[in-house]
Order: sequence, then structure tokens, then C-alpha cells
Amino acid sequence: MLADHLTEDTILFADEPIGWREAIERVSEPLLRSGAINRSYVDAMLEAIAAPGGTYIDLGYGIALAHARPERGVLKTGVSALRVRPDVLLNDEPEHPIALFVCLAAADSSSHIATMAQLGQLLSDDAARDSLLAAHTAADALAVLTAGEDE
Repeated sequence: MLADHLTEDTILFADEPIGWREAIERVSEPLLRSGAINRSYVDAMLEAIAAPGGTYIDLGYGIALAHARPERGVLKTGVSALRVRPDVLLNDEPEHPIALFVCLAAADSSSHIATMAQLGQLLSDDAARDSLLAAHTAADALAVLTAGEDE
């Protein structure tokens, strides 16, 4: 599920100040490289976030789920993640500090259900969520994700 999509190549880290637009660009890079999405999907995510109410992707706990409609440029299902330090203000709004961007590219309305369910379970587990946010390497993050799959 999550660990099927998130690998050392799709979990990224930014340890310098960046803006939310750059965060979306960076979290999209692995999916662009793998051919899971095309450039129009990145543009659709940027447009959606910039629009009124675009901060709906803020899941709480400093985690955002960047996504857009599949027809906007998804070629196959994929997931990537970007841990940012310091936090990024989503849409430049102080009420929405984000530490972890997860980018979801769902090829259709059902292929991502199991991945989303596991992400929801992980984010509702305080210890797992805190461990994921504390990760400094892709290997650290994968250890948290793999542990979550064993339960």
C-alpha cells in the first residue's frame, strides 16, 4: 500500500526555507520522473491551492495531501512525500503550517482507496505520526510506514 508507492526515491526532504508553490513542485518531481503524472497535474494542484478554500488539503497535524482530479494529468497511481524544515505556510496562510506534503496521484476513483485508508490510519496514530514527522531520512520514514503495515 503506502510502502508500495513510497520508496527512497519518492520520499524527499527540504531543510531550507521554501514556499508552498516550491513544495508542490518538489513533491511532484518523483511522480513526474516516473511517468505517474504530467505537468498539467502539477499545475492543477497549484491552481486548486491558490483558489479560495485551497487549504482544504491541510489534514491537520502539519500534514497536507496535495492532489487534483485524475483527468487533470494522472497517468498511473503514485504517491510521493516531502518533509520540509522549517514548516511551509500553505497558501501563505499562518493558520496552515505544513511540515509534510504527501502528493497523491490517483488513476481512477478506486485504485487509491487502500492507500488512503492506510494513510488515514497512520495519521490517526499519534506515535506513528510523530515518528513520521521526526524522520530525517527516507529510511527512517520507510521504517515507520513498514511498521504500520505489519499491524
